[in-house]
Amino acid sequence: MFKILINNYTIIFCLLVGMLNSCKKEFKPNFSLPIGKMQTLTEDGAWCWFSDPRAIYVHGNRNGIQTGWVTENGTIEAGFIGENGEIKKQILADTLDKDDHANPAFVQLLNGETMVFYTKHFDEKIRSHKMKNNSKDSLFGKLIGINPFDSFELKKFPLKRTTYANPFVLEDEAGKLFCFGRWTGFKPNMMWSTDHGKTFSKSKVVVTNYPFDGENRPYVKYYSDGKSKIHMVFTDGHPRNEPLNSVYYAYYEKEAFWRVDGSKICNVDELPFEPKDASIVYKADERKGRSWIYDLASDEKGNPVILYARYPNEETHIYHYAKYTGDNWLDVKICNSGKWFEKTPENKVEPEPHYSGGMTLNPLKTNVVFTSETINKVFEIVRYKFNTQGEVEKRELITSNSKRDNIRPFIPRNMKKEDPEVVLWMENEKYVHYTNYKTAIKYYSYK
Repeated sequence: MFKILINNYTIIFCLLVGMLNSCKKEFKPNFSLPIGKMQTLTEDGAWCWFSDPRAIYVHGNRNGIQTGWVTENGTIEAGFIGENGEIKKQILADTLDKDDHANPAFVQLLNGETMVFYTKHFDEKIRSHKMKNNSKDSLFGKLIGINPFDSFELKKFPLKRTTYANPFVLEDEAGKLFCFGRWTGFKPNMMWSTDHGKTFSKSKVVVTNYPFDGENRPYVKYYSDGKSKIHMVFTDGHPRNEPLNSVYYAYYEKEAFWRVDGSKICNVDELPFEPKDASIVYKADERKGRSWIYDLASDEKGNPVILYARYPNEETHIYHYAKYTGDNWLDVKICNSGKWFEKTPENKVEPEPHYSGGMTLNPLKTNVVFTSETINKVFEIVRYKFNTQGEVEKRELITSNSKRDNIRPFIPRNMKKEDPEVVLWMENEKYVHYTNYKTAIKYYSYK
């Protein structure tokens, strides 16, 4: 009798375990890519790191990675990595601007459509295209020209010039589409659309120093959770021009801008604010050096995580990882990445000595960082994994023994947990200046 009872309970237990296992959702990636092997996306493509997201994961009728670049002759191209690494390309603007600042940035709207935005390095309009969600040929449509300038803003900040585009959508604001860039006054600006990009507001200056100086330009990196917040980290200006270039943080939410502790800076209709009004992440001094910024995301608690570099001198680029804990900034050194990556002509002074190889964060696992750092006199892509104390738990070379520099890594945004971790970067055959380059775009899908 006792044996029979035991056997019956065993059967019932096994049935319950089987039912629970069958209820578990089997993990399936949104799309498949070759794992653990470097791939070539294009042999002719370059990008800057201030027009982002320069790559996004796309979901819906087509799953994959949408990205783009500027070719050697200044043509703007879009590229799509689909199932099993299938690649599709499209010319958006032929020989527009021979300058890597003109790379396109992408966003997927709540209705499933994808939009791309780009500008010339120095111009007076923003360019855009749209792709329908059910597009059979997966091509962007005709050019849409956007004039962001407001006459009232121009009177206060009298400089008319567009550089960069940074589009984001907020689900909690009914899919409102925002686009940031360096436009009126040569300062960070924002504009928005409430009709899926059909029309836009005029732009507003977001950050400026007073009195107005048209030569001063804060550099900004943006990141959105896609729900309610758009995070921004920025500097006083260009490190070449600002001897004490510091790092500041703020975020947009509910038609206002806020400091990291949740205290309000100002409402949108009260813009702009000054850098000193935001939260200080790193205060530069002569010993530690001026700084520049490379990436931004938010952790599982919604707190910002920032990658930036310090320059105690122009040939020493120190990478830093800064994470807000809820009380203060946990700021740790990653590595000394070496000096700038440009191949400075002999007997010439390097005009951009603060061009580091660059860094990027995994937006869903912000303890994972990819760097471009000097190893045996060549820039290689390296993957770091940090623990909660900011200590390096694991360090792996993604590229090694390279003949050419590998720089400006980027993990696509709009990432879901089912998406593979893919890092894209530039491989330099030649990079003398942002208008004189011959580079490829590579990618690697991490195991």
